[in-house]
Amino acid sequence: MLLAQALSLTGTRLSAIALPWLVITTTGSAVLTGVAAFAQMGPYVVAKAACGPLLDRFGPRRVVIVAEVGAGVAVLAVPVLHLHGALSFPLLCVLVALVGVMSGPADGGKNAMVPSVAAGARVPLERVTGLSGTVERLATTVGTGLAGALVAWLGAAPSLFVTVGTFSVAAVVIALSGPRQTPGEAEPYLASLLAGASVIGRDKLLVSIFAMSAVTNLLDAALFSVVLPVWAAQTGAGPAAVGLLAATMSAGAVVASMLAAGIGHRMPRRVTYLLGFLVAGAPRFVVLALDVPLSVSLAVFAVAGLGAGFLNPIIGAVIFERIPDGLVGRVSVLGSSLAWAGIPFGGLIGGALVAGIALSPTLLLLGGAYLVTTTLPALLPTWRELDRRASLPPQA
Repeated sequence: MLLAQALSLTGTRLSAIALPWLVITTTGSAVLTGVAAFAQMGPYVVAKAACGPLLDRFGPRRVVIVAEVGAGVAVLAVPVLHLHGALSFPLLCVLVALVGVMSGPADGGKNAMVPSVAAGARVPLERVTGLSGTVERLATTVGTGLAGALVAWLGAAPSLFVTVGTFSVAAVVIALSGPRQTPGEAEPYLASLLAGASVIGRDKLLVSIFAMSAVTNLLDAALFSVVLPVWAAQTGAGPAAVGLLAATMSAGAVVASMLAAGIGHRMPRRVTYLLGFLVAGAPRFVVLALDVPLSVSLAVFAVAGLGAGFLNPIIGAVIFERIPDGLVGRVSVLGSSLAWAGIPFGGLIGGALVAGIALSPTLLLLGGAYLVTTTLPALLPTWRELDRRASLPPQA
């Protein structure tokens, strides 16, 4: 599962650089580049939320294989048509939308495998979610750098052949070693989807977790897509500082995710959650609002990464423990889609705030919102259930 994740995520990071670069170099329009990005992410979120009943009906292994192959075919069409001079912008939008439609179920299916993988390996959920988070952050840290080099060396369109390869090999890995699941009972699609939604609706902790994640993802999107580049331009730090800050935080998160994979199941979840967000959230925004040397900002982002690395393994384990057997697919992907719902709006809000109240007040406002969003819910009685662990299987 981890190998398939690494391959698929690396291909995704490559396409996330190659496709926008292809649009901007062929059209010269930032607006059209944004349209192409939305054409992929919109269908991605919708398809990921909608694939839950299929995951529980046919098993995540089958869905992932079909989705990875489908995404690879859609990506393959982009460089082939481009090399033959037949790739118009509307056609490109259709193809990237198909990539999103396939990638959503592929990513959601691999995530839905986590409980069965943990049970089969007889290890705590925190270990699997921690290693999964480590792979994701490594793909962001290393894969993005490699992707940039490939695009610079081969060009945007030819580099997409590598994405096709990573998606294809990921499908083969899952086909050979993915957990097999007996098909579930057939039931009407809408009833199956609503059954997953009702699990979330009845669980106050799950509702709170997904709502909190939606807001923090929005705030992070505002920071990295708009506010941080504006900060780099206004302070003279330059684009290299943006990449350095992001890489520093990712590196800290990789270290912490590896630690969480080993000891996360022994740590007090609620305290770890509070401390993790206390250092991973608001301080990043505050330090950028102050006139401090870049080295200080890098230190704050490194500590923020360490705090962030402990969060997803714990939150992911809590989510999976609260999902009834037979509903893992539809509940996990629907919850993940809800958590991602704010991301497309982050850049819009960040840009509007900077234009309306200037950079420093925007950073302080976003940092304050981050602190309130992550701290207040954890003080509610419902969040005491974070420390209620499910019984663990014997470790292998």
